Amino acid sequence: MRVWISLLVIYSSFFIWYTDLGGKLSDEEIKSFISQLERNGVQDNIPEDRARVFLSSMTKFMKEDSGKQFFMVNIIDMSDNPTFSDGTSANDSADNLMNKYMEHMYPELFKRASHPVFFSSAVSDAMDVVGIKNAKVWETAVLMRYQSRRSFLEIVANPDLLGEHEYKVAALEKTIAFPAEPELYLGDPRMILGLLLLIIGLVARPITRK
Repeated sequence: MRVWISLLVIYSSFFIWYTDLGGKLSDEEIKSFISQLERNGVQDNIPEDRARVFLSSMTKFMKEDSGKQFFMVNIIDMSDNPTFSDGTSANDSADNLMNKYMEHMYPELFKRASHPVFFSSAVSDAMDVVGIKNAKVWETAVLMRYQSRRSFLEIVANPDLLGEHEYKVAALEKTIAFPAEPELYLGDPRMILGLLLLIIGLVARPITRK
């Protein structure tokens, strides 16, 4: 019995950390995030038309929250000549700039149980492109798991990360990123850990009875 209790405590602790139990975003949370994103746009000198489109998209994203985890699908082409938004040369490689950006992102991601689940380098140009210009060449595909839309917004709306975001923008030639909720995710760590702990419990059961 002690073994099962210990395994249950381990699984429960992981489940609580890995799962956002707060449900859907409330109206108050949405208003707060919108206000912070508006302030960030002003501080980051984002053009008004671009800021308006971004804010509209994010507002829709928040209002349609399901309270569940989601993946951000990222398709990336790195810049050969990284340049900051003011037109000055970054004087560094795109990979180094992206690493500088991620150095600040990883702590924010992991404390919210958000992490990469897939990373791959392209082995060929795009084989099928419809309705998109300049979309033949891509370098990397990344699938990022977010605990919830709440966790995602806590990172995106964080004003302390505005300066580091400039590194990402400079590193990219072009990118496409869109959110998707999994309908089937056999690699969910909660399921894998649950099965692993169940096996450990079954194996340990006859030993503890002796």
